[in-house]
Amino acid sequence: MIDAALLRAVLERQELPCPDSLVEKLARYAELLVEWNGKMNLTAITDPAGIAVKHFADSLLLAKALELPQGGALIDVGTGAGFPSVPVALSRPDLQLTLLDSLNKRIVFLQELTRELALSARCCHARAEEVGRDPAFREKYDVATARAVTNLRDLAEYCLPFVKIGGYFAALKGYEVEEELAEAQYAIAQMGGEVEAVRKYELSEDARRAIILVKKVRHTPPKYPRPAAKMKKSPLIQR
Repeated sequence: MIDAALLRAVLERQELPCPDSLVEKLARYAELLVEWNGKMNLTAITDPAGIAVKHFADSLLLAKALELPQGGALIDVGTGAGFPSVPVALSRPDLQLTLLDSLNKRIVFLQELTRELALSARCCHARAEEVGRDPAFREKYDVATARAVTNLRDLAEYCLPFVKIGGYFAALKGYEVEEELAEAQYAIAQMGGEVEAVRKYELSEDARRAIILVKKVRHTPPKYPRPAAKMKKSPLIQR
């Protein structure tokens, strides 16, 4: 379905690793993504070039932007069809992966996907604002990541409670992120985080990415994360 030469060329253009084993598994991932997309809405991107650039290369930029610790624990919040974390874990099988999504049908897909790809992963059907208060998940991860349309302010409240001190929240956002980042600074600080860097990448003419790296420097106060309704009613904005 997806040409190995095309996929390898896309990854090499971004100076991303592309061993045969990874290319083979990504090609199978693409097949399953398109197959399951016929049953449920997983992605609007189904052409081979789009999948290679906007899903696989885009996801693998995470491992380029941030040095992931050997054997580290990674949680993908609102993971959807497994982006960005599944491609990253395929390239780094030493990682301990948790896939979190609020829609059970996506979790069913992810369970089948990880089984087919022989990838060890914990697939959790739950809301981030609930699991983030669970001692089994709270401040247990070296890295929390999200590739979501949700604004960065709310993503920080969802994701930083999962991160242990010294770990990172890595948010994959649109290229022009400065205004959103400025608005999110207060919320990030309230969650115990500090923005360390913003990495920017150009994948193609119509695919550009910013990755915001937030280091966890203090414990998240127990009252966070709040229920989604309260987050909407009282956003964390400096008054």
